[in-house]
Amino acid sequence: MAAVASYTKNGKEKEASILKPKLKPSLHWKTRIAVSFLSFISNTVRRRDGTINRRLLRFFDFTSPAKPSPVRGISSSDVTVDPSRNLWFRLFSPSPAVSPSGMPLPVIFFFHGGGFTFLSPAYFVYDAVCRRLARKLPAIIVSVNYRLSPEHRFPSQYDDGFDVLRYVDGHPSELPQEADLGRCFLAGDSAGANIAHHVAVRASNSSFEAVRIRGIISIQPFFGGEERTEAEIRMPVAPVVTVDWTDWCWKAFLPEGEDRDHWAANVSGPNAVEVASLERFPAVLLFTAGFDPLRDWQKRYYEWLRRSGKEAELVEYPNTIHTFYLFPELPESGQMISEVTDFVARRAL
Repeated sequence: MAAVASYTKNGKEKEASILKPKLKPSLHWKTRIAVSFLSFISNTVRRRDGTINRRLLRFFDFTSPAKPSPVRGISSSDVTVDPSRNLWFRLFSPSPAVSPSGMPLPVIFFFHGGGFTFLSPAYFVYDAVCRRLARKLPAIIVSVNYRLSPEHRFPSQYDDGFDVLRYVDGHPSELPQEADLGRCFLAGDSAGANIAHHVAVRASNSSFEAVRIRGIISIQPFFGGEERTEAEIRMPVAPVVTVDWTDWCWKAFLPEGEDRDHWAANVSGPNAVEVASLERFPAVLLFTAGFDPLRDWQKRYYEWLRRSGKEAELVEYPNTIHTFYLFPELPESGQMISEVTDFVARRAL
């Protein structure tokens, strides 16, 4: 079993590490092949001038169609929100085989990763992750297709995420009858977790008819800043995420002329949008990994939330990498699902 340490709102360790951190990440051979392939694609399609070769990227666009007929107890469909900006979401719904018919289910708004630049809810790994979440929790999953940079820079992604919340709030019939909009969560990985945070800030300043945000599930959020942290210096070329890759993505996403201390990136830095006064800002469950160059920025986020008086829980997996949750063969992936299930159950009461 992999090492794991988790921390409560007050920073008290609630589960000791089972194993000491290793010198190299513990990866299944399948994961190593997949990681090498993903890194190859990312490095091949990025241009030095800050643009993306979308034409070439389409050759590697391995997508899964929506499946209205249940597969392993989960059906899916694509719902259009605004065709003018290709704003839509993939809806994942458990069948009675997974969840008894009529049983109220929490709703999770999920934002995929990819540095604000790559991927979509239809990409096969995200389709699989959302199916897994819908089945294991169980829950209704709303996986958001937001606009991508550099063609659409900040704040397009935040606008799209918030507008999907508004749309669902105004069109509850788009979701299954079992969907309990009084028990909603914002979830995301990497850049998607960044989006989840900023959408939560907007939602805390807004009113909704039915939607109630109970928590944020923040999986290795993509945060940064001008400073080079210890993890970035020690691991400039880590699996999946390199410092060069993150610098490129920030430059492609942030407004022209802005540096990485912009409040969208350095959420806990000198230009941060404060959350201390936001009474409706929800509790956060945060996941980090030992071999992720972003881990120091993620832990700063956790500490900043605590200083701001917000409820936050930190779960650390010392022996794995960025995007570990995408690979079900890794033990930490299953452990994360269990932590999420427990968090949703506690926050949805």
